[in-house]
Amino acid sequence: MDLLSVPSPSALLLALFVVGYLVLAGADVGLGMLMPHVARSPEQRRRVVASIAPYFLASEVWLVAAVGVMAGMFPELEHLVVARLWPVLVVLLAGWLLRDAGLWFRARVDTPRWRGLCDTAIVAGSWTLAVSWGLAVAGLLTGGLSPSPFPVLCTITVVCLFALRGAAFGAERLVGPFEAESADVAARATRSLARFALGATIATVLAAPWSGGPSPTSLGVAVTLAVVLAAALALTSGLTGPMFSRHTSALAIAVPGLLVASTAGLPASGLPGTTAVFVWSMLLPVVPVMLLGQVWLYRMTRRPAKGATFFA
Repeated sequence: MDLLSVPSPSALLLALFVVGYLVLAGADVGLGMLMPHVARSPEQRRRVVASIAPYFLASEVWLVAAVGVMAGMFPELEHLVVARLWPVLVVLLAGWLLRDAGLWFRARVDTPRWRGLCDTAIVAGSWTLAVSWGLAVAGLLTGGLSPSPFPVLCTITVVCLFALRGAAFGAERLVGPFEAESADVAARATRSLARFALGATIATVLAAPWSGGPSPTSLGVAVTLAVVLAAALALTSGLTGPMFSRHTSALAIAVPGLLVASTAGLPASGLPGTTAVFVWSMLLPVVPVMLLGQVWLYRMTRRPAKGATFFA
């Protein structure tokens, strides 16, 4: 075990795409999880879906990029993920399809029963995605899921981070000129979710050495990331937490991805020189475009549409 080790450039690139996905998808997945809590009326639910819709397509680009980097640069890691976590991947894919089907088809039939069915698919799919990602993080940290407290506590922590990210996203996006009740409910939820996530984080860290938790390859990085996560959650749980939740929730949900990438000792095999040059020359120009495109999308859709849209 090293006290401090620097990940390879390939690992850093994979971490960038994974963290980008978690931060961006955490917003729409988390808000989908909280829909029954923050949206009670049909108009409130429509606004929630209108808030989610522009983001879920853009966030999935980051996941596709992460899968491509893993397949091209980390074939051994791809084999490990598929071999050891295939049940989780199957459930994750099912939740992904269920959630996206609810978003795509909600506005296709204009009846309350149909919209209610699609809203149920969005909520159920969002919860399935959050739980699956929690299990995947736990499995990657420990080299495979085992019947012990650590995977359970780790999964609960990740689920709480998704919900916190969604609440912070809703507190900002659901503000409207005539009705902001949903935004107020989401903002208040950030404090309680941060407190619950902080408790789950502490329990996960304490349980790690005694219940099948990971042995990080870089103890210094693992401790630093745990402190960053606890600090972000503690700041969000205070009286002024909703003011900072837009940033602290993003920082908090990025930690699991960084933890896996930097401390889990993931298998990697070096690329031949010519192949590495080709891969990097293709990838490096794409990253700034993805970042700028995400900023542009965020600024363009900072508030949900007031009228009917393709999705809601």
